[in-house]
This record gives sequence, structure tokens and C-alpha cells, in this order.
Amino acid sequence: MNAPSGRPWTADLGDGTYRNPVLNADWSDPDVVRVGDDHYYLTASSFGRAPGLPLLHSRDLVNWTLVGHALERLTPQEDFAVPRPDGGVWAPALRHHAGRFWIFWGDPDQGVLQVNAPGIHGPWTAPHLLKPGKGLIDACPLWDEETGEAYLVHGWARSRSGVKNRLTGHRMSPDGRTLLDEGTIVVDGDRLPGWFTLEGPKLYRHDGWFWILAPAGSVETGWQGAFRSRSFFGPYEEKVVLEQGGTEVNGPHQGGWVRTSRGEDWFLHFQSRGAHGRVVHLQPMRWTTDERGHPWPVLGDDGTPVGVHRKPAGPPRPPAAPATDDDFPGGGFGPQWQWAANPGEGWTTPHDGDGLRLTCVRAGRADDLRALAHVLTQRLPAEAFTAGVELRLEAAAEGARAGLAVVGDAYSWIGLERGPAGPVRLVHRFAEHTADRERDAAHPRDAPRGRARLRVEVSPGARCRFLADTGDGQGFRPSGQVFAAAPWGWTGALLGLFAAAPPGTGEAGTGVFTRYRTTGAPPSTTEEPNPREKSRP
Repeated sequence: MNAPSGRPWTADLGDGTYRNPVLNADWSDPDVVRVGDDHYYLTASSFGRAPGLPLLHSRDLVNWTLVGHALERLTPQEDFAVPRPDGGVWAPALRHHAGRFWIFWGDPDQGVLQVNAPGIHGPWTAPHLLKPGKGLIDACPLWDEETGEAYLVHGWARSRSGVKNRLTGHRMSPDGRTLLDEGTIVVDGDRLPGWFTLEGPKLYRHDGWFWILAPAGSVETGWQGAFRSRSFFGPYEEKVVLEQGGTEVNGPHQGGWVRTSRGEDWFLHFQSRGAHGRVVHLQPMRWTTDERGHPWPVLGDDGTPVGVHRKPAGPPRPPAAPATDDDFPGGGFGPQWQWAANPGEGWTTPHDGDGLRLTCVRAGRADDLRALAHVLTQRLPAEAFTAGVELRLEAAAEGARAGLAVVGDAYSWIGLERGPAGPVRLVHRFAEHTADRERDAAHPRDAPRGRARLRVEVSPGARCRFLADTGDGQGFRPSGQVFAAAPWGWTGALLGLFAAAPPGTGEAGTGVFTRYRTTGAPPSTTEEPNPREKSRP
């Protein structure tokens, strides 16, 4: 179900029901946990962007706000000095145990890592490498309250290890720092007729059984499986518990189960929407028994996704969604923004007013945004929306530029550049998926005041129309052809702000961004984010 073009997407319909997706943006591979009576927390894959491991909060599983991140920088830092949209944080698992929050994930090039903290706002520990190795992904822990033992399960990435379609289990020390055995294949998808690309396991204990909820069948076309065993190491029985059926929700799978304080069960999972990324759906969940009297979960509407459903029981909550807009107070930026890689020194300048001052960082690949770490990004916030920002280019050297971009395997941007003869020009450039550098998407035109208002209008299918107003009295004018955005590695396309300059000596100038606004996106957060996350240099 799509919102009409130009109108906000609101999951909460205000009448005790909600519609999917509850998070209509790229919160890939979500996992969820309840702490207390009705506080729910969610994290998601962040791949190579920094800060990583986003942290979202809800009181009703429908209305969500972004409250921070658990991973300040990716490690080893030098490995993430450039964008790596296919590396970093894959499919994290979020748990609360012994009074602490825990997040485990697999980095396909390093192994299984974990961080933990006494509260959702931290302080979070430095990443601990629990199991080194190539291709170890999608890690999830379990602390068994019945026995006091701890376990870990993870999947495999063929791109790094040559292995896929199987899940490996370990006994783990209760402090989450050591594995106690060499590991055992607990589920081998090659032995299950019709199953392939088994990954993303989430591990639970329920009703005397060990449960692994894991997707298979690939991102675009897959399904959600449930596996049960009396012993952690198996053998496991399998069952498909969520699939597309006759709905429009392709590949519904990979997420987490949560039980409310009122005893209701719910399942959050993603749906892949190409350049719009992996959006998050909420499915009702219940338990049934088979002919032997043994339990199986039932997700959605008897195994297919719901479009509209009653909300989880509880008091009404105000509509909310992760923030998008920003005035950049003090030169900082909100938690909705992430650098394309680990940040460097001097990329921003703090000051006393509003506005983001981005340094025109000199770079050998300034003509390819996909190669630049100093692009500040956020997710596409809806299927149809408009994003706009005001920009001025200050004291810029020849070739320095700054602008508003949509970045993926292909990208396009509009902004200001200091021309070879001195004047500032409005330029619009793009690069195709196979191109190694950008070229003009429209003829440059003068921007004599060195200022412009920039806008991108995005319609379903991630079709992007760029516009600009240079203050010449003609208002906003469209520029170039409509650009079809593309995913970036494993992520959806990203909105970006950047400032850059070609190689040279001396300071190249500054791009000053003010009043970043979206319309047609979800309502902004009603919850104040962690102050430490609001003004990140």
C-alpha cells in the first residue's frame, strides 16, 4: 500500500490500526528487543557507514524514533577509510541480558563482533572480536535462563568463505567474550529440499524448545523459516512460517520476534524495495500446535503478510518516525546522518549559529562521489517525498564544489562549483553504474551570488527530479533528465550532502548548508535524541 504522492507516510492510522511498512525506509535486517513494560528497541545493518549500529525506540512497535548509534567508528579504522557498502556491519542481533544491552554482528571480512552497554545511550564498549574468520555473518547470542548456559549461532557468506546455506552453533561463555567449542553445523540448508541462501538466524528459547528463526530463498524472493529442537545442537525440524503468497510483499523475511508485556507476540522483518532499500513490516504472531501437540509459530495472516492490522494492545501513542529535517545547530548534525565511511579530522567546523559547514576536502577522486568518505548521508525517508537544502559556497578555490546528491551504484547531484574563470556556477552531474567518473547532466549556469536553493523530488521507483533556485527571480527550475536511483551495494540509495575539491595545496573553501527539509516524508521524531548524538563533529 503506497501513500499518495506528496503526502506523508504514516504507519499509525490513528484508529487503533496500523499499515505496513511501519518503517518506510532502509532499516535493513532489523532485530528488536523489549525492555521493561513497553520500551522496544531496534537495530539494523549499517554496513560501512559511520556511526554504525543505529538504535531506534518505540512504545508500541508502530511509531519509532532514532535515538543514537552504538558504534562510533568501524574497526580496523583504516579498512573503512573509504566507502564499503558491501562490508562492515551485517545483520546485527540486539539483546538485553544481565542489566546490559548487547549487540552481536558479523563483519564478513573480520568475523563475529560484539559491543555492550548499561543503557541504550551507552557508553558502549569497544568492539570485541569474538570469532575471527572470513565470511562469518548474521551472528545471534542466546542466554538460556533455564540452564544458565550461553550460545551463539551465525551464518556464512559465500563471497568470502565459499560456504553458504548453513548455520553454525557454539557454546559461549556467559560474558559473551569467548566461544567454548569449535562450532557445529546445526542446520544445513543443502539437506533441506528447496532451501537455499539460509542466513540471518535469530535464536530463542520457548516452551522447552530451542528456536531459530531464519530466512532463506534470497532477499528479493525468499521466505521466513522457523526451526525447532529440544537440543541447541539439533536435530532441527523446519517449517516455512511467512511467505509472499498472493500479496505484493516480496521476499518477506529476516527479522526478530518480540513479546509484549501483555503477552502478545509480534515479528518485525524487512521487504526489499530496490533503491528504496529494505523497509520494515510488523506482523502479528501466534502459536499453534501440530498433530503431535508440538508448537509452531504462525506469522501474519496465516503465513502471509498483513497490510493493515490492529496495533499491539496498549495506550495510544503519538505518530512518530525517525527524523529527517535538520537546522544543524552549532554546526552539528542529527543522528539521521552518517558518513559514507569513518570520518576524518576537519570535515566540519563547529560554530555558534545554525548551518552545517562542510570543508571542501581535496581528493584525488573528487569526480566520483562513490569514492568519497566525506559524503554525509541519510536514508530515503519514503517512496514519494521532496528534500531540499540551502547552500552557499564560501572562499572556494577553482574546482571546489558542494551539493545535494542521491548516491548509489549510480548517482546524481546538483550544487555549486567555482569555475575556472572565477565565477560560481550551478552544476548538475551524474554517473552511471558502469562509469568511473561523472559528467554533466545539464548545462552549467552562473550563480553570481554564490548561493542556491537545491531540491530533489523523488517519486515511487526512486525516480529523482533535481531542481534549483539561484536567486535570479525565476524560482525553482528543473535540471536535466529524471534520474533513476540505484541501490548502493547492499544498501538502498542514499541522500547526501558533500563538499569536495580536486587535488592541490591550501584550503579549498567551505560549503555551508542550512535548512534541510523534507516534505511528503513521515512526521519527524517527537522524542529528543541523545544530546551526544545531536552535534557530531
